[in-house]
Amino acid sequence: MQAEAPGTMHVAFADLIDLAARKVGGKALLANDEFFAPKEAMLEPGRGVFIADKYTERGKWMDGWETRRKRVPGYDWCIVKLGLPGAIHGIDVDTNHFIGNFPEYASLDACEVDGDPSPESLAEDVSRWTELVPKQRLRGGSRNLFAVANERRFTHVRLNIYPDGGVARLRVHGQVLPDWHALKQAGLVDLAAAANGGSVVTCNDQFFGTKDNLIFPGRAANMGEGWETRRKRVPGFDWIVVKLATAGTLRRAEVDTHFFKGNFPDRCSLEGIFLEEPLLDFANATHLKWKELLPQSKLQADHCHVFEKELKDVGPITHVRLNIFPDGGVSRLRLFGEPA
Repeated sequence: MQAEAPGTMHVAFADLIDLAARKVGGKALLANDEFFAPKEAMLEPGRGVFIADKYTERGKWMDGWETRRKRVPGYDWCIVKLGLPGAIHGIDVDTNHFIGNFPEYASLDACEVDGDPSPESLAEDVSRWTELVPKQRLRGGSRNLFAVANERRFTHVRLNIYPDGGVARLRVHGQVLPDWHALKQAGLVDLAAAANGGSVVTCNDQFFGTKDNLIFPGRAANMGEGWETRRKRVPGFDWIVVKLATAGTLRRAEVDTHFFKGNFPDRCSLEGIFLEEPLLDFANATHLKWKELLPQSKLQADHCHVFEKELKDVGPITHVRLNIFPDGGVSRLRLFGEPA
């Protein structure tokens, strides 16, 4: 395990999906103490906000998880069920706005369990847990980033804070590892879905809505949960590249403009490619020979467009590029196919 110096620097694992985020199904199950602020807030989007004059009957309102001041030996902890089980490659213990009340240290354990055991049984069975991040010093008002070198699949994590205090957000970045046996039994698989191991590798613009939203579970709850580019004032179009969970042949595509009414793209197209080696710089990879999967097709506002007969069979592919003309917002992209 390599610990990253805390602060606001960028590290590679921070680009990976947050397996614990509420919007992908993450749940804070149990904490030994949440006197000042509830555990659930740790999994919300953003870094938390500070409202100077907001108080509750227990004290200052804080946007995060905060325990009372400990007057006995020990430490505080919170168990989180990952929304997307997978391999954990790094964590972010964000103490934003916690300055005089942040924990001095933190550590992280993880386990993999089948089914849905009670949070109490997970807390009691210490033999289940594997230490991923040993006790590390934290800084207040900062993102505290720690890399993890472990390829195992985990379903739950336990954040330990020493001895007490507040954490604004917990991010558990990693790679989704789905149950492929179960997925293949169900027929066509959404090869783009984050829940199945798909990922958005890059896009040319994500000014209003982040790229990863495009493949999150469920339909977007509002316009902010989609991918949206700025208004284009120059010739051209916008695009986004999705790495499929596994190579496969596409049979159906869904382009959903849910909530995008005055700002949906006029048209879209899909292209695919099979790559045997990872590629980081798609923007400047002019040598790539993309194959047309879907020609430019008209889009409507606030509508889920289903393309099936229009799709071209180009054989197995590993990446798909969605092009939107000229700009705008798309809430979800679903790419159903047969895994190779």
